[in-house]
Amino acid sequence: MVDNNDLLIRLRYALDIKNSEMAEIFKLGEEEVSVPEVVKILKKFDEDDAENRIELTDAMLNSFLNGLIIYKRGKQEPKPGQANTPDPSITSHRHINNILLKKVKIALALTTEDMIDIFRKAGLNVSKGEIGAFLRKEGHKNYKVCLDHFARNFLKGLTIKYREA
Repeated sequence: MVDNNDLLIRLRYALDIKNSEMAEIFKLGEEEVSVPEVVKILKKFDEDDAENRIELTDAMLNSFLNGLIIYKRGKQEPKPGQANTPDPSITSHRHINNILLKKVKIALALTTEDMIDIFRKAGLNVSKGEIGAFLRKEGHKNYKVCLDHFARNFLKGLTIKYREA
């Protein structure tokens, strides 16, 4: 099982985000994380040095992803007459990959075709229907849990697209 720290490490590498930018993105997502704390979050897991690593919770990762959307696209003000809907909370750790895909898609303004291409760059053929199922709201009849290998390959494809292009 991929942990949240690993997902963040891979996302950071794929998008080439500096530690200071990481702290700023966390802040935009309403999570106060200092640059030294970012370093501890990004530290690879080592049992002998576990006290020098900060475990990234689902809520912290969600805050980072919200901040990434604001960082890349700007803060969106609610339209007149539209209620300010709260961000849906993560109900289970097993759904974190779906949230990752959905929020990275929004942050980078990716189309479904872009996502198919990103998966293809990582060597995984994913259909439009599968991507749609991953992006659906939890509880929808066509919702599908995004498994770890899809999330890892998505981040691998992002790395190829943004770092090796």
